[in-house]
Amino acid sequence: MIDVAIFLSLLISGYLFGQFFERRHYRSIIEREKNTLHIPLLTLKTTPSGLKRCDAALVTGNVVVSVDYFKRFLAGLRAIVGGRVKSYESLVDRARREAILRMKEQAIDQGAVVVTNVRIETSSISKGQGNAIGSIEVLAYGTAISPYRP
Repeated sequence: MIDVAIFLSLLISGYLFGQFFERRHYRSIIEREKNTLHIPLLTLKTTPSGLKRCDAALVTGNVVVSVDYFKRFLAGLRAIVGGRVKSYESLVDRARREAILRMKEQAIDQGAVVVTNVRIETSSISKGQGNAIGSIEVLAYGTAISPYRP
């Protein structure tokens, strides 16, 4: 009986702490996205025509986000019946948005006005038995275009 109580208390506290930190991270992401709206991201491989002479540099944003125990537990339950794993969707969304923000912030630091040829790569980092997902890694990269400075 005590083992069940410990398990349930850990599960509930994992859920509560996970929700708290996820909400806090989303608030940070939303605020930072507002501050970087002026830098457009393009999937074009060419420079916008308004910039005849420009400087170009590679910019990257990389993030690794860990899967908490509660999300792993829910995903395990979902694996039994199949379907969307909503608990992992928010994890991947946060990681993707954070990687893009880090890339845009690096571009802003370099004086860029646009980032072209944007690409996003994802991978999972397995942990423990059965190659269970331990963390999600997202890398965003592109070419930062700055006005030409002789």
